[in-house]
Amino acid sequence: MKFTLSWLKEHLDTTAALDEIVEKLTMIGLEVEEVADTAARLKSFVTALVVSAEQHPNADKLKVCKVDAGTGELIDVVCGAPNARTGLKSVFAFPGTHIPGKGMTIGKGNIRGQVSNGMLCSNAELELSDDHDGIIELPEDAPIGVSYPEYAGMDEVVIEIAITPNRGDCAGVRGIARDLAAAGLGTFIDPAIAPVPATAGPSPINVHVDGEICRMFAGRYVKNVRNGPSPQWLQDRLRAVGLRPINALVDITNLVSLDRARPLHVFDADKLKGNVGARLGKKGETFLALDGKTYAVDETMCVIADDEKVLGLGGIMGGEDTGSTDETTNVFIESAWFAPDAVAATGRRTGIVSDARYRFERTVDPETVMPGIELATKLVMDLCGGEPAEIAVAGHVEAPGTVIDFPLSEITRLTGLKLDFSEIETVLTRLGFAIEGKGETVRVAVPSWRPDVAIKADLVEEVMRIVGVDRVPVEPLPRLSGVASKMLTPIQNRRRLARRALAARGMGEAVTWSFISATLAEKFGGGQPELKLANAIASDMTDMRPSLLPGLLSGATRNQNRGLTDLALFEVGQVFHSDTPEGQRTVAAGIRTATAGPNGAGRHWQGKAETVSVYDAKADVAAMLDALGSDIEKLQIVAEPAPWSHPGRGGRIQLGPKVILGWFGELHPALVAEFDLDGPVVAFEIDLEALPEPRKKATRARPPLTLSAFQSVHRDFAFVVDDGVEAAAILRAARGADKALVTDVSIFDIFSGAHVGEGKKSVAIEVTLQPRDRTLTDEEIEAVGEKIVSAVEKATGGVLRG
Repeated sequence: MKFTLSWLKEHLDTTAALDEIVEKLTMIGLEVEEVADTAARLKSFVTALVVSAEQHPNADKLKVCKVDAGTGELIDVVCGAPNARTGLKSVFAFPGTHIPGKGMTIGKGNIRGQVSNGMLCSNAELELSDDHDGIIELPEDAPIGVSYPEYAGMDEVVIEIAITPNRGDCAGVRGIARDLAAAGLGTFIDPAIAPVPATAGPSPINVHVDGEICRMFAGRYVKNVRNGPSPQWLQDRLRAVGLRPINALVDITNLVSLDRARPLHVFDADKLKGNVGARLGKKGETFLALDGKTYAVDETMCVIADDEKVLGLGGIMGGEDTGSTDETTNVFIESAWFAPDAVAATGRRTGIVSDARYRFERTVDPETVMPGIELATKLVMDLCGGEPAEIAVAGHVEAPGTVIDFPLSEITRLTGLKLDFSEIETVLTRLGFAIEGKGETVRVAVPSWRPDVAIKADLVEEVMRIVGVDRVPVEPLPRLSGVASKMLTPIQNRRRLARRALAARGMGEAVTWSFISATLAEKFGGGQPELKLANAIASDMTDMRPSLLPGLLSGATRNQNRGLTDLALFEVGQVFHSDTPEGQRTVAAGIRTATAGPNGAGRHWQGKAETVSVYDAKADVAAMLDALGSDIEKLQIVAEPAPWSHPGRGGRIQLGPKVILGWFGELHPALVAEFDLDGPVVAFEIDLEALPEPRKKATRARPPLTLSAFQSVHRDFAFVVDDGVEAAAILRAARGADKALVTDVSIFDIFSGAHVGEGKKSVAIEVTLQPRDRTLTDEEIEAVGEKIVSAVEKATGGVLRG
C-alpha cells in the first residue's frame, strides 16, 4: 500500500515529523517497507524546449532534435519518441544522469552517425507511471531549464507499507490515518459524506444480485458528463503511488479505492444492454478484460453482467467493451460488496491480480457501499459535471455487529501491561470501537471495518499495539520445580536424530519440492487420482510425491550438469501414499552417486576411489537406525528389492511381512538413464513412523563398566552351505551358540566353485570368545566350537568344511 505524506495529512491533522510517522507506523503493525523522496530522486531532470525536430538521415523512426535546456546553448539529442516535435516542452536528462526506469546512466553517444548528448524522457523512464508511448508533454507556459520535480510540485514523500491479510481497512489512506490518530500522532479528520441529490429522477437502469457471493449491489446513473483528462493534482497523486492516469472517470474510482479502501467501477451507460447486476457465471461465457486478455468464466465465479453478456468479474476486474472513454457522456457507477473467499478463489483460478481483488480479499467494509457511491458521484460532478439519477440498490449487507464481553484484566494477564481504564477507553474509542460500562468487565462493540476482531484476545492485541509493544514488561519465566517434560514428540525427535546421523556420514541435506511430475510419481509407486493437484504450479509438478528419491535424483542431475558427479545427499520429509492423514508418512531417504562413499570420493594419488555399492546404502541405513535406537541386526533383511532398485541388488528391511520399514539398493539402470546420471547410484528410504518405539531404559543407576582381565580368543570356522542360504543366518546361529562367551561374529571370506560342489558356497567366519572369570582351557574352547558348529548346521543345513 503506497500513499503520500500530503495525502495522509488530508485525514490526519498532525505536526509530527516524517521520521516519527514512519517509526510509529511500524510500531503499530503497519510495517514500512520503503520511503521515497520523489524530489530528491529526480532533481537532475529539467524542463526543456524542443527547438527543432528533424528526421534522422539514417533511421526512419528516429529524430534529431535541438533542445534548449536553459544552458544558453542548443543541445543535440537523438530521440525515438513518436510525439517528439518542434515546439514541444518536455523533460530532459543531461549526460551523467541516472535514469531510474531503465536502471542506467545516460551518457554522450553517437546514434546512427548523429551525436546525442542527453535524453528526452517519458513517464516510465522517470518511474512516474507505466506510460512509455512517448516523452512527457508539458504545457506551453512551462518554464525552461528549471528542476522538473520543483516545477511539477513533486516535493512529495511516498510511503509504502505492508498490509497483513486481516487489515483490509488499512488498504485505504483513511484507515491508516485512523490508526495513527489512535496512537496519539494527531487528530483523525473524518467528515461525513453528504448524499448527492438526484436531479435526474429515477434510475433508467435496474440492478440485481445473486445473494451469495455478491450480497449488495448499488448503481447510479449520471448523464451528460464531460470526460477527459483528470486535473493535474489528481494525476500527480496517482502517479506518485505508481498508477497511470487514464481519464477523469477512471481516475476517480482509483482515488476512492486508495483513499477509502472502497473499490468502484464505472461503466459507459450507453454500452449497456438492459439491466445490470451480479450473478454466477455460465459455462462457455467469456469476456475481454481491461488488461486486454479474454477470460473464460464458470459456475463458481461471480460475474457482473447486463441482459446480454458478461461485463466483468465481480470484485476483480471490469471489461474493456463497456469501459469509459473520452467520448463517454452517460455513466453508470457501481459500488458492491463481494465475499472475500469467493473473490480470492476466482482470482487464483484466473490469475488476475488487481487493486480491487487486493482489497476485497482482505474484506471491504460492508457499510461503505452507499457512502462510496455518494463520494464517487460528488467527485464526478465536481470534475465532469452531469446530472445524477436516484441510486438503484439490490440486496443488503451490514457488519455482523459483534459485541465482546471484555474483562479489562485480560490485558494484564496476556501482556503484563497495567493500564488505567481511561487509557484503554481512549485507545479503543479512537480505533472506532464503542465501549459500554465502567466495571471490571465492559461490553465492546466492534466497528464494521474490523471483522478480524472477534474475541477478547483480539481487543488485547489492539490495545497493546497502539499503546506500544515497547511498553510490555520484560519478566523472566518462573523457575521450574522439577525436570521439564519432553518438548519434542517421538517423530520430531526421530527426524532430528536421523538428520544428525546421516550428516555425520558425510551426506549433505537437501530440501526438495513436495510436487513431482505424473510420470515420476507412477515410477515410484504413486500417481493416484486423489494425489493430483487441482491447481499445479507447473506442468512437471502435478502430483504429490510418493517418495523422496525423485527429488534427490533430480538434484543429483542438476549438480552433475554443473560438473559435480560425486554426490551424497539425504532428505527427511513427508511422502504421500493417499489423501488420508494415515497416508502421509515421514520418511528419511538418501542417495550416493559415482565414488561418493562414506570414506570420501574422487581421484587421489594413492589410488582410484571405489564406486559406491549396495553395501554403502545398507551401512547408511544401519548407522541411522542405530542412532534411532534400532539394531539392524535384530531386524529382518529380505532379499526383495524395491520397485526402483536393480534386480538382485537391493533388500527390504522389515519387522515382519506386514510391517515394512524401508528399502535399500542400487538404482535400476533404466532410472539411472532416465535421470541422465553417470552411474552407479545407490539409495535407501526408511519410514520413520513405522519404527518401533525403543524400550524404555531402567531408571536405576547403571552398574559400573567391568572389563575382562583375560585375553580374548579368536577362532575361524568355514561352512559349506547351499547358495540360497543367507550369511545372516550363519551369523545369528553362531552368536546364539553361547551368549556368555561369544561376543562377536564376522564374515571374512565367501567363495564358490567346483571344489566346494555344484550349488554350494563356502562362508568363513571369525568368532571372538571373551572369558570373564578365568582363562579358557583347550577343552572349553573345543566345547564352544562344537556348539557353534552344531548351531550353524541345525540352522542352515551346512557342514563344517574339511
